[in-house]
Amino acid sequence: IMVSINQRLEADVIELVASEFNYEVEFIGVEDAAELEDEDTEDDTENLKPRAPIVTIMGHVDHGKTSLLDYIRNTNVIAGEAGGITQHIGAYEVTLKDGRSITFLDTPGHEAFTEMRMRGANVTDIVILVVAGDDGLMPQTIEAINHTKAAGVPMIVAITKSDKPEFNPQKIRERLLEHEILVEAMSGEVQDVEVSAKTGAGLDELIEKILLQAELLELKANPDRAAEATVIEAKLDKGKGPLATVLITRGTLKVGDILVVGTHSGRVRAMLDDKGRQIKAAPPALPVEVLGLGGVPMAGDTLTVVESEARAREVAAFRQERATAKRTTSAPTSLENMFSALSAKQAVIEYPIVIRADVQGSTEAIINALNKLSNDEIKVRVLQSGVGAITESDVGLAQASGAPIVGFNVRPNAKAREMIERQKVRLKYFDVIYHLTDDIAKEMAGIWGPERIEHVVGRAEVKEVFPAGKKDKAAGLLVVEGYLKKGINARLTRNDVIVSKTSVASLRRFKDDVAEVRAGLECGVVLEATNDIKPGDVLETFEVEMRDRTL
Repeated sequence: IMVSINQRLEADVIELVASEFNYEVEFIGVEDAAELEDEDTEDDTENLKPRAPIVTIMGHVDHGKTSLLDYIRNTNVIAGEAGGITQHIGAYEVTLKDGRSITFLDTPGHEAFTEMRMRGANVTDIVILVVAGDDGLMPQTIEAINHTKAAGVPMIVAITKSDKPEFNPQKIRERLLEHEILVEAMSGEVQDVEVSAKTGAGLDELIEKILLQAELLELKANPDRAAEATVIEAKLDKGKGPLATVLITRGTLKVGDILVVGTHSGRVRAMLDDKGRQIKAAPPALPVEVLGLGGVPMAGDTLTVVESEARAREVAAFRQERATAKRTTSAPTSLENMFSALSAKQAVIEYPIVIRADVQGSTEAIINALNKLSNDEIKVRVLQSGVGAITESDVGLAQASGAPIVGFNVRPNAKAREMIERQKVRLKYFDVIYHLTDDIAKEMAGIWGPERIEHVVGRAEVKEVFPAGKKDKAAGLLVVEGYLKKGINARLTRNDVIVSKTSVASLRRFKDDVAEVRAGLECGVVLEATNDIKPGDVLETFEVEMRDRTL
């Protein structure tokens, strides 16, 4: 038989050729060859070892979840969050004085982050439901209760803000009865504790209750096998490439392991723990940031270690094909609903939008929040969404369709900025999600308040950083464009991602205080309420104009 290298052989021909070389052929389906799920095996009981409990903190926005975790971790995360609310899932390991450890997941409380909170409940062992003793049960508190029940996870109720005079824990316990939660104080089974993140009252008791609950659950995992993990968060870093925060569910993840996560493959180049330290191996229940992925995975994807790069690429390519096929295959339709869809399409006004955010979870949350704004007359159409700095392709798409670009905690790169100015594309920047949804809702409904227009008036590069006083840091800058002046609004960016929103507290040239510094000159500045400055950062100054919108 004459065949070329690209021709497929019939099954009987393959068997005949293989038998000449004393091999037996076994035919398996495409899905069996390319998927990993069938290889999943249960661990033998003798291989299981105790692991740290994974505890998720859930509750309503601004009820003190992050402050509570801050006190336990002796850090201050909330200062770095826009508007003082958590916008990402944070994963942290806390080691206690007796050597035992607990892994905490801090999930955002704002309603737009339902998807992220669902993920938090689905990888957790214990849920701490945070309820403010001066505020009561709120929509997201009830939602957190429902997620916890759906996940079948034990719950501990932490009634916070016990230091406030209007603190009323009994009212909270009574309200919980409406949702079939009977706490121990009312002869039920759910543990509850009164705590204060300000004074630290009740936090030792909370830790004891977590450890007691963990002992009852007898949490074990096999550390001596190929690792599996769940992606908690993912983002694109300009210097490091795709980064994924993962929580190891079983096995030990090591530097150099070949892995598949969602539709991407890669090799573990480095791993960082929650304090930013490099580690070589990550055991079960440890949250780590993984470098070396081929792309940004979706939050919630499973990370699996495989034996070879060829296998990893094969599985990733198969999953990519399957995802593409699923996206392009539409459900069958009848003539009647086809015509009704056509007539509906003519009546509905579309609001096109391009979305860019700093992390994957925020992108999903924004899309879900905007989809909820849609009604029978007007709906949001997301033309493109992604993670990382705003690029030329985003600007080109926005310009062609007349859509605004929404940047959530990200800024355009240099080429995209030029295109935006040249083609007069609308760029909207937000750092708090409900400001974003409020603004888009006003535009869509036509009930437009005054438009907040930012005019970028200056750009300067940080050349050197040096101490100023006991706590502050001063930055030596070279003004590249426009001007800087004392008191002006500013944002500090690192690799086109915003580090902090601030203002110029003091401005000096040599030893003299000055009111303004123009392009081409060097100066020294102290920024308001931030010390996170590094050489190579860019300081962008802007003036805000409030203008009435017109149709």
